[in-house]
Amino acid sequence: MGQTFAEKILAQKAGLESVVPGQIVTVRPDRLLTHDNTSAIVGKIARDLAEFGLANPEMHAIVLDHVIPAATEKDAAGHKAIREYVRKYGITHFFDVGEGICHQVMVEKGLALPGQLVLGSDSHTCTYGAVGALATGIDRTEASALLITGETWLKVPATIRITLQGELQPGVSAKDLVLTIIGEIGADGANYLAVEYHGDIASLTMDDRLTIANMAVEMGAKCAAFEVDATAREYLARIGFPPGSYDLVWADPDATYLRELVYEMDRVGPVVARPHTVDNVVPVAEVEGMPMQQFLLGTCTNGRTSDFEVAAAILAGRKVAEGSRLLLLPASRDILGQTLESGAMQTLIAAGGVLLPPGCGPCLGAHQGALAPEERCLSTANRNFKGRMGCKTAEIYLASAATVAASALHGVVTDPRREVRS
Repeated sequence: MGQTFAEKILAQKAGLESVVPGQIVTVRPDRLLTHDNTSAIVGKIARDLAEFGLANPEMHAIVLDHVIPAATEKDAAGHKAIREYVRKYGITHFFDVGEGICHQVMVEKGLALPGQLVLGSDSHTCTYGAVGALATGIDRTEASALLITGETWLKVPATIRITLQGELQPGVSAKDLVLTIIGEIGADGANYLAVEYHGDIASLTMDDRLTIANMAVEMGAKCAAFEVDATAREYLARIGFPPGSYDLVWADPDATYLRELVYEMDRVGPVVARPHTVDNVVPVAEVEGMPMQQFLLGTCTNGRTSDFEVAAAILAGRKVAEGSRLLLLPASRDILGQTLESGAMQTLIAAGGVLLPPGCGPCLGAHQGALAPEERCLSTANRNFKGRMGCKTAEIYLASAATVAASALHGVVTDPRREVRS
């Protein structure tokens, strides 16, 4: 009997011929990601580290991104402790403040590759399914044990197969597509399941796929994955990993799925997720004209070069509405460089945008963009939970880069198709 993508990877990493959904397997991951929470994670096992050391220093990748630069003495002390850990235990995959958001950095640096099992102490680790890795989040205690033992246990998930047909229309993006799917499936519709994307994926760029995979956890999924096709192989070669330097793994044609869904991409329109859940999704027309005080363009969901270029095309030669704030948050140093080279970032700054360092700060309400009581923010991030951006009485709405840019131009939610220039 055929196996799904997740079943194949977990069987390989467990040293088994096959596995079935619900089975508990012991696996040795290829990589473990941690970020600013590293100091808390290694603090749990300080005595064990001193006695036994790390099982595999090469496995551990660390990216400082959540509160950068450090906003408080406590943050700075945490970063200092992480740097000391890195030196003491010889961690080679360490990326200090300013390199970027962990999920973008992991992909850019080739630390998540096709056929690998990548775990991370962050729920959006699922992003790496865009490059054919089985990637999922684990908690801090599991991460601590993994550093000492080099192995952990996972339950094999059943899988939802999503077939995409057609192409997205002008003014509509992958963010609109994934929000539409989440709105229909529900925030818990894929709880502890894997998701595979099939069908007409050739029209989706790598940026599109990273956005879609990033939000798998917002429907409850443990992971999401795309097959490594010509688009993915070209991207991987561009970052230094040509075909043959990784293992290609994909579902068998006769794999068994818990559920199969079909989405016609040409029927998807711009949408917005209203507070305070990601599945509270409506067509942009239902909230059009609603005033917003802040606009956030960036994060690990939509902070890539193409997102800033889309926004720049809308805002070129124009200004952000008076009384509105547009925050620009590139997902990595490399992306910042690309947008500076193309001129997209200068265009957005000239329009009134405020450039922030590549990191997570405003997305989780840590610093550099927290909301005041009763304020509203239209954001390209992945979560709109109450209090997410630092204030329980503020409201967060989620949308695409095009919708955020068009709305920032007017200070109110605006259908981006009104601003698409020929």
